[in-house]
Amino acid sequence: MSMDFGFDLISDEEYERQRALYGPLTQALRRLIEAGLHTEVDEDTVREAHDRIEALTQLLESKQRAVTTTLRHEATGRPLAWANPAVGLRNAIAPPMVIHHEDDGNCWSEFTLSGAYEGPPGWVHGGICALVLDHLLGEAASEGLTQPKFTGTISLRYLRGTPLGPLRAEAFVERTEGVKTFARGYLKDAEGPTVEAEGVFIRPAWARDAG
Repeated sequence: MSMDFGFDLISDEEYERQRALYGPLTQALRRLIEAGLHTEVDEDTVREAHDRIEALTQLLESKQRAVTTTLRHEATGRPLAWANPAVGLRNAIAPPMVIHHEDDGNCWSEFTLSGAYEGPPGWVHGGICALVLDHLLGEAASEGLTQPKFTGTISLRYLRGTPLGPLRAEAFVERTEGVKTFARGYLKDAEGPTVEAEGVFIRPAWARDAG
């Protein structure tokens, strides 16, 4: 089955316009999720909040896209998957990560995870750690998502608990063998690595056939 996805090009000007428009909305939704997790307001206030949220949901639902599309930045060639659950600008469940790329191919992100990503009390859920590292390794392996590379295998070693709060994730390519790219990465807190990961990313058959 072919997975040669199509992209709609977006100019830098339009990208910045959408980022400025939807970024704050997504951040407001993150705050709402966090507030809902920890609120202790009285019953009447909960019901009032529910009614207001329903009204706002209907407002946003009044015009919806019929088809989900992936945009590609016209200047850089990077895909801009606004719905991506790891870094989607318009996805409030995505960790608030901004990925930085170095000239040597390494990539990293510094961000803060709140209670919305909690597993055991006070600690990040292990699945969220895996999500973050899978994405970072993929970013490194695919040269900033400009090359089609899909996760073949990924393995993680949980060195200790990852606390909620400020964190850093980083990844780099170890080597490439034919259609396979081997990447490694780490999730860290202020004291050092909490999770390490290594993965194999594979160039799909349709991309090989395309040259």
